[in-house]
Parts: sequence; structure tokens; C-alpha cells
Amino acid sequence: MSSSTRLDVVIVGAGIVGLAHAWAAARRGHRVRVFERSPRAEGASIRNFGMVWPIGQTPGPARDTALLSRDRWLELGRLSDVWVQPTGSLHLAHRPDELAVLEEFASRGPALGYPVQLLTPAEVLRRSPGAQSRGLLGGLWSPDEVAVNPPQAIRTLPGWLHQTLQVRFDFRTVVTQVADGRLLTAAGETVRYDRAIVCGGADLESLFPAVLARSGLRRCKLQMLATVPQPAGWRLGTHLASGLTLRHYANFSICPALAPLRARIATETPELDRLGIHVMASQTNTGQVILGDSHEYDDAIEPFDTAEIEELMLRELRLVFDLPDWTIASRWQGIYAKHPDAPVFAHEPEPGVALRTGTGGSGMTMAFGLAERDWECWGHGQNWDHGQHGENCR
Repeated sequence: MSSSTRLDVVIVGAGIVGLAHAWAAARRGHRVRVFERSPRAEGASIRNFGMVWPIGQTPGPARDTALLSRDRWLELGRLSDVWVQPTGSLHLAHRPDELAVLEEFASRGPALGYPVQLLTPAEVLRRSPGAQSRGLLGGLWSPDEVAVNPPQAIRTLPGWLHQTLQVRFDFRTVVTQVADGRLLTAAGETVRYDRAIVCGGADLESLFPAVLARSGLRRCKLQMLATVPQPAGWRLGTHLASGLTLRHYANFSICPALAPLRARIATETPELDRLGIHVMASQTNTGQVILGDSHEYDDAIEPFDTAEIEELMLRELRLVFDLPDWTIASRWQGIYAKHPDAPVFAHEPEPGVALRTGTGGSGMTMAFGLAERDWECWGHGQNWDHGQHGENCR
């Protein structure tokens, strides 16, 4: 179909991936209806740092998509009541091997499209009073990152999409089948569609269990914390990431100095590798500081949060960050799906049906860009290749 054909579009899931595809479809003039089984979105999309994080994406298609997504967030902030704040980010170095990685990335990154800059300790502290000055050796500044408040954004977007683009939302509605141009609900309603997009987060069993079985998707559980609002209007200033984070994001794999850093952490603090702990901080518009996180996979996932993980996170957080008030106001866990190779799990089980999940904890960073890529290609009767090296419609 041409991009000018008006379609009836159904979307299953009102998390960030579903909302992004709804916006991208509606702004192209399509009739859009979103189905969500919960009274309001309550999955991984509201249980994260609220970091739009292009710095963490590998150079090329993934980073380009993240930057496109960033542009859409900034546009949304201008058009709606959703809080969107450009902040940039700082990776902090408190150990010599961490500084070595940051120096290498500051040298290599600009040629790959990362506008990063190595800062002295004094320059770091001028950008963020939340950096721990004790033992601080320097930091890597990136201007690209953006802050959002996940619950506020995810729960405000449906109303805005309905009011401005007439997107219809059916909450408390369970979808039982999507096939052959018809969506069926548990209440017995049949909805015909031209295109269906299933964005069920970590759940594919409900609608496409056979696809899930051969998808390669893994589930990841994280634990996170939020402080009380910081006193007297204190602001973090920018997103903060510790040296532990350097081993988590694939963009830093271009640095030879990463191998000895990994080896040192594995020897000194193997418990951090065992529980996938790397610490970061962001701040919402309410003044709370979001802290985390940990990563447990597949059969290691239990429904119970552990004091061990919280204690280890706080131990590492206090080493690298300096907050006026460390009082913890809330604790939670999130579970998301992650594909081992691609930035998103993209599959078309039949013509007109697209499955989109497995953003691997980068949904806030990637969703708007992924949706734009999809709708650009669908408008030309093609699919966007979301594989590791995909750059074009196919």
C-alpha cells in the first residue's frame, strides 16, 4: 500500500513500543486503536530510569535510530504536557582503568558520531553536584541524552494521542487472537484491521507461543530504587553512570582498555558480575533520584526481590554519587525481553501482522525511532530490517 492509503491499524500493548507505533501511525493519517489488558500500562515501560540514552547504542543503525527517537521525544515535549528534559550524560571514573576506557572512547568516539568530551574532575563537578568528588579522576560528557519521567510519560501519552490524533484506547481489554485481518477480544468483539502490531513486552505466550519458542528472546529482571524528592530544589544536573556501566553497554567495546577493567571487576567484586549490577542515576521532574540497577536472566528470575542486591547497589552507588538525601522512597522490579543480537525482536508471522518486542531495556531510547523506521517502510510496502546490521527497508 502507498503511504497515502488510510489504514485501520490495531496495536496490542500500551507500553512505550505500542505508543510509539500508535503515534507514528496516527501522524500519517491512519485510524488507530490500541488494546491494553491492564487498566493502565504497568510493565517495563514505567519501571526504568527514564533515560533516553543514545550514548549506549553501537555506532551505525542502532545509534541513528536512538537519535531519531530522541528527536521525537523532544518534539513530544514541545507538543504535549509530557515532561522531557535534555540533560546529557556523564560517565564517571573513580579508578585508573575506568579513566583509561573513557580516554580511549573520547579519542575514538567522535569519528564514529559520538560528540563526547573528556572532562577534568572540576569540570565534572560543575556539570553535576551529584558526582562523588572523593577519588574522582574525570568523566566523559555526552550532550545527547534526555530525561523523561516514565510513569508520567506512559500514562499521559494515551490521553494526548486521543485528544490530538483521535487514537482510540481500549484498556482492560484482553486480546485473544490476531490473524487473518481480524482481532478478537475476550469479550467477544471482532475488530477488522489492515495492519496489526503486537507489542506485548515480555509476553508473547498469550498470542504467539510458537514464535516465542524459536525467537531466542531472554527475560531479564532488574531491581531499582527511588529516593525521596531532593531538598531545596537540588538537581542532579545530568544523567550519571559509574565506571561499572562501561562493561554493560556495547558501544564501549571499541576500547582495548575495557578488557583489563572487566578482569579487575571479576576478580575484585565477582558478586557484581553474578547479579549484573552496574549503577546509574537520573532525576525526575518531581526531584526524586532514580537509582539502579541489577540484571538476572531466565531461570534465575524469582518473584522475590532480595536485600543483597539492594545493599550491593547502594554500596556501589555511594562510592560514586553524592546525594543530599539518600532516603529510599520506593523499590520495584521490572522484567523485559531481550534479543541476543538485534536491538528489537521484529517478526511478521503473516502479512499485515508485525511483532515488536525485545528492546532489551532500551525501549525508552529506541521505541520512537523504531516506529518511525517501520512506518516509513510499511508506507512503501516493505519491512524495516531491525537486525544487527539492518539499515534499509527490505
